[in-house]
Amino acid sequence: MSEETDLTLSVSIHIAAPPQQVWDIMTQRQADYWCPKPWTVEIIEQDMRPGGRSAMIMRGPDGEELPTEGVYLEIVPGSYFMTTDAFTAGWQPATPFMVGIWAIEPEGDGTRYTGSARHWAAEACEEHRQMGFEPGWTAVAQQLKALCEAA
Repeated sequence: MSEETDLTLSVSIHIAAPPQQVWDIMTQRQADYWCPKPWTVEIIEQDMRPGGRSAMIMRGPDGEELPTEGVYLEIVPGSYFMTTDAFTAGWQPATPFMVGIWAIEPEGDGTRYTGSARHWAAEACEEHRQMGFEPGWTAVAQQLKALCEAA
């Protein structure tokens, strides 16, 4: 895919912790790292299987609420999980914004974490960039890193 047509935004960070530890924290402690602080997240449901519901509400310090509803597309335990908001539970079509991919792989004595968002349209990709994708997803990666390295 050429740069002109690549509608993926991503952040990557090295975590000084073994992949299994990172995976366990990624999948079992989402509420502890998912939003850049001072935002918080309420996990409604995370049914980690293809077609399983992924639902949460992100809350900002000024009372903002961003409900997120989608489904898991694929999960490879110990490697990555992929969700989309193009569908809700039961494969009901919804207005798509992105496909999210959260991946890890062994790197040296630790783990390489990469969070990516793929968009259907250039406008959505640019909107996500303007919403603060890079600083927001980098903050989340740093929060995950801190949790993993402290465990």
